[in-house]
Amino acid sequence: MDSMIAAAARALAAGDPFAALNRVALRDDAPALALRGIAMAQLGDLERARVLLHRAARAFGPRDAVPRARCILAEAEIALVTRDLGWESNALEAAHATLAQHGDVANAAHARHLAARRFLLTGRLDDAERAIADLDVSLFPPASRAAFELVVAGIALRRLRTSAARDALARAAVAAGTAAIPSLVAEVERASEILNTPAARLTGSGTERLLLMEDVEAVLASSALIVDACRNAVRQSGASISLASRPVLFALARTLGEAWPADAARDVLLARAFGAKHVDDSHRARLRVEIGRLRAAVRQVANIRATKHGFALVPRRAREVLVLARPIEEEHGSVLALLDDGEAWSTSALALALGASQRTVQRALDALARRGKVQPFGRGRARRWIMPPISGFTTALLLPAALPIE
Repeated sequence: MDSMIAAAARALAAGDPFAALNRVALRDDAPALALRGIAMAQLGDLERARVLLHRAARAFGPRDAVPRARCILAEAEIALVTRDLGWESNALEAAHATLAQHGDVANAAHARHLAARRFLLTGRLDDAERAIADLDVSLFPPASRAAFELVVAGIALRRLRTSAARDALARAAVAAGTAAIPSLVAEVERASEILNTPAARLTGSGTERLLLMEDVEAVLASSALIVDACRNAVRQSGASISLASRPVLFALARTLGEAWPADAARDVLLARAFGAKHVDDSHRARLRVEIGRLRAAVRQVANIRATKHGFALVPRRAREVLVLARPIEEEHGSVLALLDDGEAWSTSALALALGASQRTVQRALDALARRGKVQPFGRGRARRWIMPPISGFTTALLLPAALPIE
């Protein structure tokens, strides 16, 4: 490595891409192309960065397996930032194997870290935890250590382990401060704000209040019967009955939970579950059928009793019924939650993260765009979607696999 390449690499490590470009901007050899690509990535020109890194990977000779693997690693990181979640994960696995085989332990660990970030974005929390389970964080430079702790915090937040998330964010803040990279410090600060902004809305016994993350954790750990409108489930004491694939049943359960300890009138149940404005005998018959299905689904934790005017929810062991809802009720909330990270997402990446079809996601984006909630830029395959953040509220509970209860 010549002195100009070494100086450019030191500048990039310190977060100074202009100093790096001053040394290698006019060079087209493989190491210079790689450093130019990383510099362009730091400056925000990600498409140009990907082109340069791809050229660098092809320019390295057959004996340069490690530099080529590092270029693939950088390309994978750019793909994550641009939310290109469909990139070939096998290339990252091959790069990890090459780096580990040649003793580049730090970059091999970084490859595992990138894989964990991708799993986290797509809601695969178990895979993310396995990817980082045995990583030696001491091998990371401060910037990478801060990014690693952000992944740890992200997993903890999705699993509602607020104490673990707070500790990870504190470590991330220390590492980001040591790295002295302003954009990284800002990212950690933004992530930390999630713990201090309302995450859910709790209703029960005629009252309503906003909850922070740690409050949500405490509510879910209580003995109350909880109708969870964040993840469309009914929960009690660790038992969870998912109604995510049965929206009519969940609408009935939520209406009954909001009416508790009183009953919910039949007309109200029909309006909430079926959108019925003019009730006839067929609606009443369908309501009886769906109430029977709901009674069978939740029989482990509650019964549903018919009353003169409608139906009432009767907990089997709990002394109270609580309804946990999003702080802001918004159609297509899961799409908005992903876009709220401030990055530009493609339709295909959103579909992959949500486990939905691209056509379903496109319809949701079109509806949100008509209401001014999101906006596109670019054309064709380069089209991306962005949105301004929902001020004052965290959307972490709306993300995929946000509240698995173990």
